[in-house]
Amino acid sequence: MSDASLFREFRENLKVKNAEDISTSYRRITARLNNDFWGLDSDQSHSMKIGSWGRQTAIRGVSDLDMVFEITQAAFDRYKANSGNGPSVMLQEVRTSLLRSYPNSTIKADGQVVGVYLGHYRVEVLPALRDANGDYIHGDTNSGGTWKTTKPRPEIAAVNSLNDTTSGNLKHVAKMLRAWKNRNGVGIGGLLVDTFAHKFFTANTAYNTATYADYPKLFVDLFSYLGQLPEQDYWWAPGSNQRVKCKSKFQAKARKAAVKCQSAIDASSELAKSKLWRKVFGLQFPKVEAAKKAQEQASRVADNEQFIEDTYPLDIRYDIELDCGIRQQDVQLDLLRRFRKSGRRLPHGKGLKFFVPSCDVPEPYKLFWKVRNQGEEATRLENLRGEIEPDGGSAQKFEHTSFAGDHYVEVYAVKDGFTVARRRIAVPIE
Repeated sequence: MSDASLFREFRENLKVKNAEDISTSYRRITARLNNDFWGLDSDQSHSMKIGSWGRQTAIRGVSDLDMVFEITQAAFDRYKANSGNGPSVMLQEVRTSLLRSYPNSTIKADGQVVGVYLGHYRVEVLPALRDANGDYIHGDTNSGGTWKTTKPRPEIAAVNSLNDTTSGNLKHVAKMLRAWKNRNGVGIGGLLVDTFAHKFFTANTAYNTATYADYPKLFVDLFSYLGQLPEQDYWWAPGSNQRVKCKSKFQAKARKAAVKCQSAIDASSELAKSKLWRKVFGLQFPKVEAAKKAQEQASRVADNEQFIEDTYPLDIRYDIELDCGIRQQDVQLDLLRRFRKSGRRLPHGKGLKFFVPSCDVPEPYKLFWKVRNQGEEATRLENLRGEIEPDGGSAQKFEHTSFAGDHYVEVYAVKDGFTVARRRIAVPIE
């Protein structure tokens, strides 16, 4: 397959498969709130799709959908005049309304939004007053209740405008960047992804007319660009110029992705090319024929590998760290990440204690582990492993260095039914 065919198919694979169901949920929520807040029978009025769905940069498996619902001036004045926490009163009234349509669903009022949990996705409703500029004044229940302004309209307009200028490439690339962040555990939000895509195309107008055949080189340049950006706490969203918080350091992972992209370009075989692109973008990047044949060959060996996204959709937005103590008779000799810097491989007969040094996912959440063996010996012994297992409550997992190969261990943080953080550590055994 040509590079153009691979990336064209990749883009198709990223299409949202349940778009009709999502649209039905938006309309049903809008109709309920219009009935209770406006006395109006409409599933369209006073509602606006925002977030990645509104900017049309969402991808398959999207779990976090956003909308604004416009409240009346009278309701807003009543909430603002409340002597207690006005935003909290507003969210609770919206929650009570939505429970009439979704009595058996989990509906949470939290911070600025009311979240409606609908199977493999949730719709977060932001009740707000639309001002004369078309912006939205909304509440925040934290710190006793405050009022803030958000500006999704100019953000959507800026993305749409540059997308037209770039022949649709801006949104294609923003979608592919989402696949990269989910595959590699980059804890940044969707608006920041779109902000980075917007910045890249603004600074690299040569790609305005890029075709899919140009995407391999485009992504080398894009990841190199991201890898050189300074570390800072926030960036400015296109159009609105509002602050977009950056909670995760993404630069090192972007630089690694740039190297993998260049390696894929230079690869001498289709199989090597396919493996490298899938390491960058994940399982939705298509396999070439050589990779499919290799998989058929490997399928003759018992392989029970599982993938976390098949059970808990990926919505990577937080950071989790993973390290491993190398042990001999219950004495820790070194840490695996430090040991690997020497270029050495682990000897046989060592104990391994995998642990989570830090995790910024808000409680409560659950941890899951995956141990994946690779190499000739693991294949011959039919010991590839790869099952997803729940953590026992200690945020630790114990293993041993038993046989040679480039193995790895992954840890996942799952919250409200979505995988919100992930981290992998390589385990090279001599």
